[in-house]
This record gives sequence, C-alpha cells and structure tokens, in this order.
Amino acid sequence: MAGTAGTPGTPRVLRAMNDRAALDLLLEHGPLSRTRIGKLTGLSKPTASQLLARLEAAGLVLAGGTTEGRPGPGAQLYEVNPAAAYAAGIDVTPGRVLAAVADVTGRTVGRHELPTPGRRATVPVVQQVTDALDGAVKAAGLGGDDVHRVVIGTPGAFDPGTGRLRYASHLPGWHSPTLLDELAAALPMPVEYENDVNLAAVAEQRLGAARGHEDFVLLWNQEGLGAALVLGGRLHRGWTGGAGEVGFLPVPGAPLVRKVSRTGSGGFQELAGSQALPGLARELGVVPVPSGSYPEVAAALVARASLADGDNDNDPHRRMLRTYATRLATGLASLVSVLDPELVVLSGTSLTAGGEALRALVQDELEELAASRPRLVVGDVTEHPVLRGALESALATTRDEVFDTSR
Repeated sequence: MAGTAGTPGTPRVLRAMNDRAALDLLLEHGPLSRTRIGKLTGLSKPTASQLLARLEAAGLVLAGGTTEGRPGPGAQLYEVNPAAAYAAGIDVTPGRVLAAVADVTGRTVGRHELPTPGRRATVPVVQQVTDALDGAVKAAGLGGDDVHRVVIGTPGAFDPGTGRLRYASHLPGWHSPTLLDELAAALPMPVEYENDVNLAAVAEQRLGAARGHEDFVLLWNQEGLGAALVLGGRLHRGWTGGAGEVGFLPVPGAPLVRKVSRTGSGGFQELAGSQALPGLARELGVVPVPSGSYPEVAAALVARASLADGDNDNDPHRRMLRTYATRLATGLASLVSVLDPELVVLSGTSLTAGGEALRALVQDELEELAASRPRLVVGDVTEHPVLRGALESALATTRDEVFDTSR
C-alpha cells in the first residue's frame, strides 16, 4: 500500500534525502558540475538535473561559473547559495563578549568584539550580548531578522533544572535565575547555550585535529582549566552540565581544596592552570617574567620555553616546561584512566603555545602515569576556537532546518 507524502520511502522523502546529500557535497567540495554531483551521489544525469533545478528554484544553490581546461564547452558549476541562511555565535569571557555571523557555507561575514571589564557594573548582561550581536550583524551588512539562530558559549554550564550558570563564579552578572528568559525575550532568533570548552571540541571535531574521531578528550587551558568529553561522537555534558570541569579535580602535588563551589577552583586548576605558570617560572629562575593578564603571561612563558634546548636540563625554561608537562599529565592521567579515549586534543593558548615540544613531554609523562595511552595532538583550530565552535553548532541546526526540502 502506498504511503502518505512524508512517510519514509516515499518519493518526497527520497527526493529530500538526495537534495541534502547534494547540498552536503557542495559544502564539502565547493562548486561542482551536474555530472560530478551525479557521480558522487549515484544519481542519473536527468535526476541530478531535476535535483539542481529544484534546489535552484528554492534558493539553496546558485549556478556559477563553468569548468575550464577541457575540450569543448565548459560544464555549468553549482554552489550552495551563501545567502540561503545565516547563523551567529558568541564567545563570552570575563573580559569581553565576541560575536560573529556566518553564512550557511560557514564563511564568517561579520564580527564584533565588546570589551566588558569596565561595563559590568553599569551594563546588564542582556545588553552586553545584544550589543555584541548587533555589532556583528551590522558588520555583516544584515538585519537581526536575517540570522536564523545563535549559540552562546560561556565558561561553566547552565543547570538544566534551575537555569542558573554553574562552575563559573568568575563571570559576574551571569548567575541570575531569570537570565535565560531575559535573553530569549531580547533576541529575535532562537538561542542555545553551551560550555565554552565543549564548543572548542565541536570546532576540532568538525574542522580540526579530531575530525573522524568518535571518542576523544579536549583538554583546555586558558582563562580556566577544563575538558570536553566526546563519547560515541557526541558531547557528554553530565547531569548538571558539569562533565569535564576537571579544574576541580583533586590531584597530587596541590593542597586539597575544599568547598570548591565557593572558591571557584580546585587542585588541578591550582597545580596546572594558567595562573600557576608565572609563579612556577619565578620559582625555577625564569627571567624575565612578562607582564599582562595571566593567560597572556602563561602563553608567552610556554611559547618561550618550547624554544629552549631540549637536551639542556639546566636551562630554567626547559625545566619549567618539563614541570608544567608533569603537572598536566598528573590530572590528565585520572581522566584517561576513567574514559580510555582514542585521542586527547590539547587546546587553549596555555597549551597550544607549547606546540610539539610540550605535547611530546605530556605524552611521555602520561605514558608513565596512566595505563591508558591515548594519542595526544595539539589542536588545529587556534583562532577563536570557542567562537568557531559556536558558529559550527549554530550552522549545523540551521542547515538541518533550511536544507530540509521534504516540508
């Protein structure tokens, strides 16, 4: 018996599946000819022609240039229409709100950074977010109604039961129980929230060092020390969103921190967080210690140490890097012993600044401290990875909705 329109297996659903497959191929490969799309999808030339005509009429693809360099007339090329939809991402830290807008192909078309240190006392969080987003939308030459969806990345996580931000006491103004409702009312598009380190993992999984990996850990060290856990290809957030808050982990070599929810820190954070690097450098005789915010200072120290002679153990820079690697591996050993991941990605400026020199030292130490021996790699997405992950997350949902031609 024939099914109704929209039932699995019906022509409408099969057409929609082919449409989506073609759109995904265009996103992956860029402009393609009808013949090439037919070969990649397994569709006949007439069916591929009908598909492209349908997508062009829907405003989802554009006919662009032609193939060149072959005998005879060039074949028409097709590409995803960048203006078919737009999505936004926002990266929130204690010092600034950074917003960006991307077209449906993933190209960033507008960005705006709003410094916040001197504004917190007088400017509400909702206005900070809307001002940053408005700036990015304006830079893109768009209006607010043009943006399909926004994903906001913050330290910590919003408790799904209470709506309060947890694990991020260092982010003033973001802990009101009504904040999510206020943001939803102020923004003209659907809004989602995600932990900042989780978004860095999304960026690495979609674009960087974790592509093709279903089980990996991303260790992050910048303003705070945290981890993202990807299991079976999906983010593991935990019951209250606190999975991966490894900065609170008690570790050997650091005093036992109690009442961590009040202090906002824990043993692993005190031992290996960015704020520990300046003190470690002074203790080991590294001079000069640069000035600036502690994430900037930590990144500068690690970058300088990574250039030191690896065979000279008397070099204070080399000793600092080795000690730092041991501290990182101490906490990481507990994590990999429980999760047994395939891969560990090192991300955040206090880790990526060390490059291969730091990675190799942490890998060696981890093999001494843990039975599980995952491969360690340095993250590839180093330019605003949280913001990039927010954009990728918003774009994934946007594409699912806009590219659905079965409706």
